[in-house]
Amino acid sequence: MDLEARAHNEHPDSLRLWLRLLTCTQLIEKQVRGQLRDQFDTTLPRFDLMAQLERAPNGMKMNELSRRMMVTGGNVTAITDQLTREGLVERLDVAEDRRAWRIRLTFKGRTTFKEMAQQHEQWIMAAFECLNEREIKSLYQLLGRVKQQVHPSPEPETP
Repeated sequence: MDLEARAHNEHPDSLRLWLRLLTCTQLIEKQVRGQLRDQFDTTLPRFDLMAQLERAPNGMKMNELSRRMMVTGGNVTAITDQLTREGLVERLDVAEDRRAWRIRLTFKGRTTFKEMAQQHEQWIMAAFECLNEREIKSLYQLLGRVKQQVHPSPEPETP
């Protein structure tokens, strides 16, 4: 039973919408996790860490990775240890702080991540292929309004 099944017709539409959003997110994430495991023998947290590093070609400090991924330093360390053993990331000394490491994708890591990211994009596109371009843009804009209501900050309106 998914989260949406908790709602009944007598519940407010906004509650039912919230549960549908959560359900869709969980179902898509479950598919992505399975596909990452089956096609790349990896996990979503590993993919997420590599995605953060891909955006920072010079690497990132461990604490910055932890903050961006919203996980503990211990989680980042464990994933980094695995990816280092596989030659996908490397640890570099930080000159101004001998206690810190800068983590960076290796050439193999960049190549591997590029392949995973292309496939990931296809999986996400497939999840939304039941919607046309106008519907996708409309849903994106509507959810942007909700996001602005909950967490006001400047954000572009178009995808």
